[in-house]
Amino acid sequence: MTREYSLRKRHYNNPLRLRCLKIGKVLDDTITGVERFPIFEFFDGVGMPELPDILLYQSALQRKISGHVLQDLIVRSPFLLRTWEHAPAKLVDSRLDKVERLGKRLVWCYENNLFVVIHLMIAGRFHWKNKKAMPTGKNDLAAFQFAHGTMMLTEASTKKRAGMWIVSGRDKVESLHKPGLDTLDCELSEFRSVLQGRNNTLKRALADPARFDGIGNAYSDEILFSAKLSPLQRTENLTHQEVQRLWTACRETLLWWIELLHSQHAVDFPERVTAFRPEMKVHGKFGALCVDCNAPIQRIRYADNECNYCPGCQTDGRILADRSMSRLLKDDWPKTLEELE
Repeated sequence: MTREYSLRKRHYNNPLRLRCLKIGKVLDDTITGVERFPIFEFFDGVGMPELPDILLYQSALQRKISGHVLQDLIVRSPFLLRTWEHAPAKLVDSRLDKVERLGKRLVWCYENNLFVVIHLMIAGRFHWKNKKAMPTGKNDLAAFQFAHGTMMLTEASTKKRAGMWIVSGRDKVESLHKPGLDTLDCELSEFRSVLQGRNNTLKRALADPARFDGIGNAYSDEILFSAKLSPLQRTENLTHQEVQRLWTACRETLLWWIELLHSQHAVDFPERVTAFRPEMKVHGKFGALCVDCNAPIQRIRYADNECNYCPGCQTDGRILADRSMSRLLKDDWPKTLEELE
């Protein structure tokens, strides 16, 4: 039995599906969508770049444009530039010394103590183009033209969230970012103090940039799966062993992804940076089967995001309540894996 067929069979026998049919319309398009599309086509979004992705961009930008002189900077979108102290033209004919990382921001360090700080937000991306390429596409925000090519900054979204700051002085760069704890360079005691400083769910705590540096929606799912912890477990209820397991999972998961992404793009420029990758075990895999226990991956939808988890590995078989569907379906909402079958 193929995975797609097993998903169809499960959804037709699922009380979620039956209740949706009873009220006369499909409330969850991914349930009927399984009949028509391959499963991973649901997850064609990009997602906000996180620590492994930002480090990948930093390495690729350093390799591609560091040491080169900026010949022209064309800012097409009026929403992009967030500072007015220095005009973009002031960067022209300046050499890019190096590219640094500041949380989820990338800092382009030019000579004459000038800095370009770029926050890609959710849909911002870099693309390497030919010489003198112009930002004419609907997603093009700015073109950084060098003698050997053009670095194009794009944003594939109607919500223009990406930002660029042109500042002078290291102190102004640092003022743009409130650093969280670097999980790759901290002791267990530091990690525990930050994690349990406020009582939140583990999902919220890990994805809070003021608490932990570079972890967002995607890698927090993968970290919690590796630690075998529920995304809704409260930080104050964690045992010493669970905190240590989570600390280890943070380090091992992020390092594994950093190494993988760098090996995949050791030479070429990363043109498709996405939060949904086939190597991921739970994030973006709603309905797929867990690689460890063969249980179907579940999700919790909230705002513009969703949290993915394995009920077999992380919640002792319990299906966590979804803010929208569980309230609608009430008693028909399956609470365990047995009820889901």
